[in-house]
Amino acid sequence: MEFELYRGELVAFCYRMLGSIHDAEDVVQETMLRAWKARERYDPARASVRTWLYRIATNACLTALEGRGRRPLPSGLGTPTDDPVGAALTPALDIPWLEPFPDARFDVEARADLRLAWVAAVQNLPARQRAVLVLREVLDFSAAEVAEQLGTTVAAVNSALQRARVTVREVTEIGAVRESDDSDQRAVVARYARAFEAGDVPALVRLLADDAVMEMPPVALWLRGREHWGLFMERAFRMRGTGWVTQPITANGQAALACYAPEASGGHRAHSLQVFTVAESQVTSSVTFFGPQLFDTFGLPPLLPAE
Repeated sequence: MEFELYRGELVAFCYRMLGSIHDAEDVVQETMLRAWKARERYDPARASVRTWLYRIATNACLTALEGRGRRPLPSGLGTPTDDPVGAALTPALDIPWLEPFPDARFDVEARADLRLAWVAAVQNLPARQRAVLVLREVLDFSAAEVAEQLGTTVAAVNSALQRARVTVREVTEIGAVRESDDSDQRAVVARYARAFEAGDVPALVRLLADDAVMEMPPVALWLRGREHWGLFMERAFRMRGTGWVTQPITANGQAALACYAPEASGGHRAHSLQVFTVAESQVTSSVTFFGPQLFDTFGLPPLLPAE
């Protein structure tokens, strides 16, 4: 049996469940090992290989989630800051933050349902509701198949799905604004990148929606609105200088930038990944993930040498 054909979609499934690409890859590796050990007991009359693997992966995710809290974004923890200039930028390292998903490493068709806001909303669900929602709504398994995978009844699956839908609607605004198509997203983010590299705050602000949101995990604070965004970027450029370099990437099916900070000795060092939501040719949100280790996850170099 060829299990590797399903690795990419299993990683995406486990990421939706766990909110961490690293945890997802670990669980999928465990799933493959379990499947290999149990291959002689696999019964093709009961389920396809794909369905069987998802049952193993689902139960591995449920085990991994036992006793764990959700992986949030800062906007899911409190109100936006009213002091973008003076607020402390202390990392909250005790919080297991939601991580970005490196699209380029996996052949995943349903990238729309990897959007950060949606995955963050799903994190609010109890583990079994989370599994039901992803298996039914994203992966299109039937209620009977999900009941078999979870060892429960069709009625229980349908009930869990309804509760999950209500919770997700309550905690996310997805669908309130129609997101731009891929080409428009790339064009807007390309203009943002040019303004960012030039340290041109007014140009950055002109690309924003009125109520645009900026988040910066592992810093717990977040900002809302053009004015606060602009004040914070002026602060950031004062702290770290201008002359940054960016590279366009995608994460969670969204346009993103890998940002490299200038080094005093020349060249640029990996700093952060910015993941954008674009609607009606305006940036409506940006989540900036800090940490050079993310660049390795995305297959990006840690240092750009001086030309």
